[in-house]
Amino acid sequence: MTDSTRITDAPGHSTGQTGQGSPHRRDTLVRYTPSDRTHHWTTAIAFVLAGLSGLALFHPALFGLSGLFGGGPWTRILHPYIGLFMVGAFALLAVRFWRHNYLNPADWKWLRQYQDVINNREDRLPEVGRYNAGQKLLYWAILACLTGLLLSGIVIWRAYFSFYFPISVVRLASVLHAVCAFVLIASIIVHIYAAIWVKGSVHAMTRGTVTPGWAWKHHRAWYREMIHAANSRSRPD
Repeated sequence: MTDSTRITDAPGHSTGQTGQGSPHRRDTLVRYTPSDRTHHWTTAIAFVLAGLSGLALFHPALFGLSGLFGGGPWTRILHPYIGLFMVGAFALLAVRFWRHNYLNPADWKWLRQYQDVINNREDRLPEVGRYNAGQKLLYWAILACLTGLLLSGIVIWRAYFSFYFPISVVRLASVLHAVCAFVLIASIIVHIYAAIWVKGSVHAMTRGTVTPGWAWKHHRAWYREMIHAANSRSRPD
């Protein structure tokens, strides 16, 4: 056996501290790397800025938000560029986690058992991999909304593109832009609520680690993958 210590198939039964290359370090599992977290929070900050500047332009009652960006003209100038940055940041994040977000038969079963999800009866649910079905649906919802925002935003970007399109298309794009923004904001609110609701999730995205017990309870299939990989590395050559 190498410096890494073999990990058993259930939390709380590790035979010791694992080595540097193991997913366990001092009783924790690495959930997100520093690069993962940087991408996530960069995207999150861009979303807040794009959301605030977009709301300032959406309705006169919200125009006061433009003060955060230097007034109305600057808000109108900056909003499209912030939006492009947000789309680009999420695109990098989407590519990074693409393979973890395909829906499989177990995910559809998880969704059908939504009452068990709501009532926290996770022992009755199918084992969850790195992400559960709700997180996967959120991923695809954000991807769809940002695609809609990007395409409609180009059409209504008066400084560069809107004059290439008939007014009926610009009007339709404006409605689509507003709808996609509403769905995106609602989705992110649900995402934040769920992260707070599931204790330990915020810590995972700020510190990068979770406890074995957390992984076993909420993402058991992912936990099994991690310990299998760790035990495979710990075997002698």
